[in-house]
Amino acid sequence: MSDTCSTHRSRVPRRRLGGYKRGATTVKEERGPGLGFILWMAMFDDFDIITLEDLEDIKESISTQDVPTAVNTIKEVLDKQDLVELNIGVTGESGSGKSTFVNAFRGLGDEEEDSAKTGPVETTIEPEAYVHPKYQNVKVWDLPGIGTPNFKADEYLKLVEFERYDFFIIIASDRFRECHIQLATEIVRMGKRFYFVRSKIDSSIVAEKRKKSFDQKKTLDTIREDCEKGLRTIGIEDPVVFLISSFELGNYDLNLLQDRMEQELPQHKRRVLMLALPNITLEINEKKKKVLEENIGKVALLSALVATVPLPGLSVAVDIAIVKKEIEMYYSTFGLDDPSLQTLCERSGKTIEEFKSLMKSPLIGGINPASILSLAGAAAVVVAENTVEYAVSLIPLLGSVVAGGMSYMTVSKMLKRALNDIAEDARSVLMASVQTEV
Repeated sequence: MSDTCSTHRSRVPRRRLGGYKRGATTVKEERGPGLGFILWMAMFDDFDIITLEDLEDIKESISTQDVPTAVNTIKEVLDKQDLVELNIGVTGESGSGKSTFVNAFRGLGDEEEDSAKTGPVETTIEPEAYVHPKYQNVKVWDLPGIGTPNFKADEYLKLVEFERYDFFIIIASDRFRECHIQLATEIVRMGKRFYFVRSKIDSSIVAEKRKKSFDQKKTLDTIREDCEKGLRTIGIEDPVVFLISSFELGNYDLNLLQDRMEQELPQHKRRVLMLALPNITLEINEKKKKVLEENIGKVALLSALVATVPLPGLSVAVDIAIVKKEIEMYYSTFGLDDPSLQTLCERSGKTIEEFKSLMKSPLIGGINPASILSLAGAAAVVVAENTVEYAVSLIPLLGSVVAGGMSYMTVSKMLKRALNDIAEDARSVLMASVQTEV
């Protein structure tokens, strides 16, 4: 398989900084965010995750704003990182379970609000986008069925506008057929990726359990080998097939599938994919934590930038707003917000109170300034740090270095502690829900 996508990372526009380059100890002229802040950033590996051009624009804006407006400006900056779109095309023969997979991937059942329509016959006539309930930039497309007598892969891909999809998932409920290979071949020719998914594994397991010699691992290996053998027979040299049950999505090959997708997506799409996946396995739980942890440097960098602006009260107000926004996102991503817990209760038979009793984070009582400041150990310490930040920010060059560094470290510490606590709570809730279902 091949892929035309490549990882893109913005680079520092050196011409706007009068010859500045990373690691330099001198700068020819002062522009943009300020000399002290630029020198401070050169000490950290995280600084190039947001361009200096962006930072220049941000600082120019907040320098002329009052505190509430500046806080909103920073929130808007954080919102923009989640505007990267991810479009997934799900296709296969009629009755193969396409629509059920679309729902399961979005964390929904077949009969919930905004679910894709399912049925024993083809219900999708034209490509239909289903937006992720938490991430509006993630769309899972239910595509029309393939396998009609006059099926032509090239015409089909033009019909569904293949350019808009980041990758395709080709689903079969038994053996893969010639139509699947035609489609896969054309997808590769057009420079996109695809993944073969053998669906309805739960039904296959139930059927095999009637045999006295039943062995689940052998059964799964047999199904996988049969699919791969069939694909080799009709032209795929080194096939990889993922066994999936949309009704038991956390079982079988979901982790293998998301691993492969994560490896092959451009870097800026990987974060979107991981955050959008339903939090139904311990492996996904850990990967979500890793993705969120990698973003802390970018968030703390914004805090450091604000700390260099000599406006009383601005730094502490922005830090609290930033941390609150990120923590709310953590709860939502791990499925610990009230709507997500309510859905989990309906599926597991437990109550929200039972799940919340498993949570140990100090934020469980509510996300407010007091609980946020407790993450730093003591509220007085943070207030003192922000007072010092304001004082040193008035000192040219060195002041920006000190103020930025203090703010960076404070916000990083708070977010790392919050993330560790919330991820551990998510792990506890997940284990309890799995035990209930078993």
